Amino acid sequence: MAPLRVLCIHGYRQNGASFRDKTGALRKLLRKQVELVYLSAPLCVPRNSHQEVIAKETDEAAAPGPTGDEDHRGWWFSDIQARSFSAQQQCDQSLGLDESLATVREAVQSQGPFDGVLGFSQGAALVAMLCSLQEQKLERDFSFRFAILVAGFRSACNEHQVFYKSLLQMPSLHVFGLEDRVIPDSMSRELLPLFQDPQVLIHPGGHFVPAASAHRQTYHDFLEISMTQT
Repeated sequence: MAPLRVLCIHGYRQNGASFRDKTGALRKLLRKQVELVYLSAPLCVPRNSHQEVIAKETDEAAAPGPTGDEDHRGWWFSDIQARSFSAQQQCDQSLGLDESLATVREAVQSQGPFDGVLGFSQGAALVAMLCSLQEQKLERDFSFRFAILVAGFRSACNEHQVFYKSLLQMPSLHVFGLEDRVIPDSMSRELLPLFQDPQVLIHPGGHFVPAASAHRQTYHDFLEISMTQT
């Protein structure tokens, strides 16, 4: 049986290459089941971005990896003037989401099809939006059969609330850490009511994608069940 192809959506101030570096343990854990394909966001994060939440995320999840890659990217900015992002920042409008959706659409068209989609942090918030667009039949190219959201959250931007109006039927696995200082588990839990029968993997750590041997069965079972349900 061919491995499942999963599109991977990185977090804020990461990129496809750095996210690949940081998920090496996950690739190894799931190598017999999935092929992870990494995508980079189209928005370049300005180097003078200095919000505290971003500094924390850099410390735990987005610092340069072994490649020394400092090409920081994002999927949208919550502060249009500063071109910065904070998951807790409330705003009426954001900047860059349409461009990011076009990037995902182009990846699906050129590299797909994909069985599922996985997102981390801001990328997981984007994944929830992708699921909503697919189920509303607003993106005809999307045909994801499952979603994995790691350290996800609901966007605080008013214009994004349209994504949260309907219950999503997409099989979903929500992964979050009890010691996450960037996206507290309470924020990740706010996504659960948006999905029908969401599956949950809770780990004791912080802001990262968990891939210990103890987590293998949860990932395995979710993938098996998701592919039989759809």
